[in-house]
Amino acid sequence: MSPALDHINLSSIPRVSTPEEIKVRIEAAVPGAKLTLVRQASPCGQHSLLVDHAHAVAVARFLRDDPQLRLDHVTNMAGVDWPDAVVKTKVKKMVLKEGKEVEVEETIEALRSGYLEAVYHLYSMALKHGPVILRLRTENRSDKVSVPSLTPVWRGAEFQEREAYDLYGILFAGHPDLRRILMWDEFTDHPMRKDYVEPDDYEYEPTPHDVLVDKARRHPAAGGQA
Repeated sequence: MSPALDHINLSSIPRVSTPEEIKVRIEAAVPGAKLTLVRQASPCGQHSLLVDHAHAVAVARFLRDDPQLRLDHVTNMAGVDWPDAVVKTKVKKMVLKEGKEVEVEETIEALRSGYLEAVYHLYSMALKHGPVILRLRTENRSDKVSVPSLTPVWRGAEFQEREAYDLYGILFAGHPDLRRILMWDEFTDHPMRKDYVEPDDYEYEPTPHDVLVDKARRHPAAGGQA
């Protein structure tokens, strides 16, 4: 428990539990912050908050320091790849049919441009509640893939942000040591991207085994046919 809370009756602290409530508190405490409630349709119903880049660090500090939240621990930070996709939305409208107005359902298709996300699951070790899920989103998947680092607020995010950088290519502005953590320094791709194409030579594999043997034999460098 935080030393500042050693002599406080935790049951006396008003709890803020829902993302909707937390969103309201953030907007009141961090002027100009732009937050979007991202609803989760699965049975767990873990809705999340998407925050704009300009206010992300200030929002993170509020979540950590607010007496009713005290979100002092990042239990998990994950990267997510969202490629370009066609999004289908069903809408209802009134149409004239045989002289009568009737309601019909229509499906509208729209192209959604791809982006990357950094998703933080926050808990309070001090107040024993969570998770609160915070999202940061890049502008695209190509040349605008930067989001603010939240490591200056939660030091436990340092290695996890490095992993998201390594595997997804998300750049974390303000990170104290942003470099690869799983792949080697000379590696030029991001293996968790959904459009990642694995190499066929496996030159880094010192002892090819199982399916890798056949792939290595077919590689032109080995005298085979690609």
